[in-house]
Amino acid sequence: MLEVVLSLLIIIGAVFTFIGSLGLARLGDFYTRLHGPTKATTLGVGSLLIASVLYFSTRGEGLSLHEILVTLFLFITAPVSAHLLSKAALHLRVRSLATPPRDAGDPEGGRPARDRVEESR
Repeated sequence: MLEVVLSLLIIIGAVFTFIGSLGLARLGDFYTRLHGPTKATTLGVGSLLIASVLYFSTRGEGLSLHEILVTLFLFITAPVSAHLLSKAALHLRVRSLATPPRDAGDPEGGRPARDRVEESR
């Protein structure tokens, strides 16, 4: 039964990691590319680390804490680094390819206010 659980965790981890890597390579702009490594790859590596904890903990050597520390470090640093990258991109005014949502009362058709201000100068 342990081998089945480990196999499922490894397959799930590999699939999520592949999807995250594919998203990083294929998505259109900087902001959407942030989602690949921060969301899917984090889940993938987390699943692989859980499989590693289960495997090494059941081999009679006691509880394996190395993988738990790596998981904790990963789950803390990935969102923080993605947040810092997105804040830097906003500060540098990196353009997004996504269309902004429309505001019902906006006569300009949902364009960002920053674009309207730049045109009025």
